[in-house]
Order: sequence, then structure tokens, then C-alpha cells
Amino acid sequence: MTETASIETAVRQAREVERLVTGMATSDGAGVKLTRVLTKPLQRRLDPFLMLDAFGTDDPKDYIGGFPDHPHRGFETVTYMIAGCMRHRDSAGHEGLLQNGGVQWMTAGRGVIHSELPEQEDGRMEGFQLWLNLPAKDKLSTPWYRDIQSGDIPEVTTPEGVTARVIAGASHGVAGAVQREATQPLYLDLHFDGAASFSQPLPATHNAFVYVYRGSLQVGDTTVPAQNMAILKNGGDGVVLRANGPARALLIAGQPLDEPIAQYGPFVMNTNEEIFQAVEDFQSGRFGAAA
Repeated sequence: MTETASIETAVRQAREVERLVTGMATSDGAGVKLTRVLTKPLQRRLDPFLMLDAFGTDDPKDYIGGFPDHPHRGFETVTYMIAGCMRHRDSAGHEGLLQNGGVQWMTAGRGVIHSELPEQEDGRMEGFQLWLNLPAKDKLSTPWYRDIQSGDIPEVTTPEGVTARVIAGASHGVAGAVQREATQPLYLDLHFDGAASFSQPLPATHNAFVYVYRGSLQVGDTTVPAQNMAILKNGGDGVVLRANGPARALLIAGQPLDEPIAQYGPFVMNTNEEIFQAVEDFQSGRFGAAA
């Protein structure tokens, strides 16, 4: 599904870097080691995004426990697997295998219990999980799930040879695998094979960031090294990313909801009262049980 860019994507006033963020090493689930890049203190600044975790290891001890049954309510999870295999099961009856290059997009809505467990005992496991907030009107919506295999993710290659995997939103005239009206997320995985630049128009009010996971990129006068997130200043009409050699990065942007955020672990609502209700509903078994 690779296309060659053929439309004008000039950016006249490119965004600059507001600041660089280095992720925090932590663990989650049953001891899975990961780096938390977008943390809770950044949620208001990067609204509608709530969290970004990066994981990558060749040591099975770092991932073999996976993520046993756990609940979610009030937001969406987007898991992008670069290497490895994870099995998803949830209390809404969904099941799927997340494989190399694939995406698992889950809308927790009013509540779901799910598990994500490795289907491998050796080899490399690498990928990302992004949490995308839901607007207040959709927080109690029906849970939804979609597996997107690697071959079903649209790709576009620019004249300079940069390949963009368009997971959500649109780039260079190519619509992504998923669209969301309220938050209008853009989620691109950019592959630079060598020195090149990549331009992406963005609405001035959308919050945006770049996470470099191979090589390094230049954004304006700022060098963004690997394993760093660059929060982009708002304004202008887009972003221009430049590489001096092979590099890979995620470019993520979205329309802020400008709504209150109340979070307690895996529950993200708008008020503390709604959080109390979420905990009560989960403890009372109203989320069902994972398969």
C-alpha cells in the first residue's frame, strides 16, 4: 500500500522545538521493562495525548510476563509493534495477534478488561503504546477494537525518499488507517534511509511532538537525538524534520479537547466523581472478565 507523494506539502512557517524530554525507565504489567516518554505532568501540554511508552529489548526476561488482565475506561490505547508478537484478549470478546509492523487500536469507552501477552519466548520485542483521550461525550461509549496488520497500514514515499507509515490522520494526500473526528490524531512512523527532509502541514492549534527512536533528527536549530521526545511549539503551519543519515521517528499530533482530566491509574475521566464510579463499576464486575 505504498504510494509516492505527488501533492504540494510546503511548510512556510515551520514549528520550532519547545523542549526536549528524555523518557523515564520504569516497568508495568508483570514486570515489562519500558521507557515512559509522555508522563502525567505533560498531559495538559500535549492534550489529547495521555501517555507514550516505548519498549525494546532482546532479553525475554524484560517482557515475558506481558500485561495480564487489567481494566481501562475513558480513553483509547494504540499499540504499535515494530518487532515481536503479542496476543490481545478482552472482556468485550475481541481477540487478535499483534505482529511485526502492526497496530492494535482499542477504544476502552465505558470499560474493558484486557490482556496483552507475548507469543514468543525469545527474540526481540519492540514497540510503542500511546494513550489517546476521549471527549466527555464518548467516555462511556461501547468498547471497540481493531487489529491493523502491517500490510494494511498505508504508506507514502516522498520525492526525497522518506517513507511515512500513516497510522492515523493523513500525510501527502494519503489517508491513514484510522480517523477520529474529535481529536483528529496524526500518527506517522517516518523512515529516513539517509540525508533528507520531511515536511508535514499541521493546524497551528494542534499539539504535536516527535519521538526519535533511531538515529537523530534536526528540527529547526535543535538536534533531537535517539530516545528523546521533542515537544513542538504551537503556531506556524507545519513541521520540517531533517536527517543527516538513517533515522526513524514518530510524529504525533492532535486537536486538544480542552476538557478537565481526572486520572486514577487505568481510568481517565473528567471528574473525581466519575473516577470513583469507574472504580466501583470495576470492583462490582461491571466491566466483565477478560477471555
